[in-house]
Amino acid sequence: MEAQDMIEFHPVTRNIGAEVTGVDIGKPLDEEQVRTIRQGLLDHQVLFFRDQHITDEQHVAFAKQFGTLNLPPMDPSGNAVHVLDQTDPKGEGGDQWHSDNTFMKTPPMGSLLRAVILPDVGGDTLWANMYLVYESLAPWLRRLCDELYAEHDLTMSVTKAIEKGHRLDLREMQEKNPPVIHPVVRVHPETGRKALFVNRSSVTRLVGLSRRENEQILPLLFDAVRDPQFQVRLRWRVGTLAFWDNRPTQHYAVADYNQRRKMHRVTINAPAEIDDGVPKGPGGVTGADAPAESAAARYL
Repeated sequence: MEAQDMIEFHPVTRNIGAEVTGVDIGKPLDEEQVRTIRQGLLDHQVLFFRDQHITDEQHVAFAKQFGTLNLPPMDPSGNAVHVLDQTDPKGEGGDQWHSDNTFMKTPPMGSLLRAVILPDVGGDTLWANMYLVYESLAPWLRRLCDELYAEHDLTMSVTKAIEKGHRLDLREMQEKNPPVIHPVVRVHPETGRKALFVNRSSVTRLVGLSRRENEQILPLLFDAVRDPQFQVRLRWRVGTLAFWDNRPTQHYAVADYNQRRKMHRVTINAPAEIDDGVPKGPGGVTGADAPAESAAARYL
C-alpha cells in the first residue's frame, strides 16, 4: 500500500473537524501526502493529529510543507513558534470567537497548534464552520452581507493583552497595523464557497452604516457562530496537533482552567500561487472596493 493511501480522515462531527490517521508528521511528507492532507483540510476545515510527539523544529518543518511562515504581530520575539503559556487565560482574547489576525491586510491562511503541557481538567478548543454560519442566515440577510464591508482593528485584542500583563506598545502596533477593510462575506479561493467573515475580536463596524444600524446588525452577525451545530470541540492530549484553515473558520479557547497550559503554534500563509492572502468577497471584490464614507450612510 502506498503511503498516501494510508492517510485517513475520521469526521468528528457532521459539519466540521476530522481526526487524521496514517501519517507521522515528524517526518518529511511526499507530494501526494501533502496534497491529501491539503484536500482533507479543505473538506473538514480543521484536522486533528493525535500522538504526534514532535520537536519545535519538526513542527515548523511540517507547517512549511503547506505554506510560508507568518509571524504573529503580537509576538515581538520573531520566532516561528509562538508559545502560549497560560494559567489565568480568562479575558485574554482567546476565550471569544475569532479568526486569527484579521486586522492584517493579508491574514494568515492557517495555524498549527500543538499541546505541550495541559491542565488536569479543561482547556478545550472549539472551531466553527463559517460556511454554514453564512448559509444559515436568512436569504435577505445573506444578500445584504454580500454587499457589506467591515473595518478590522487590532486595538481591542492588544488592549486585552496589555490589561493581562503582556508588555506591548499599543501605539507602535497601531502605527504598524492601521485598521483595514475586508468584505463581510469571504469567498474561499480554493473551494469557491462563501463564509461569513466578521468576528468580535477585530471588527469595529460595518462600513457606511450608521451607528444605530451597526448596533442592530453587527451583534446578529457576531452571535450566529454560537450555534453548536456549526462547531466541533477538541479535548486536547499532550502530543495532539490541530491544523485549521483560518479563512472559513473561527475558534474559541475555553478559559476554564487554572493550571499551566502550554501550547506551541506555527502560523502560515498559503503558497502565493494558491492564494495571495487578500480576503475577497463575491465578484472578487476586496476592501479596496468599499464605498467611500461620503457616498454611504453617515456614521452616526
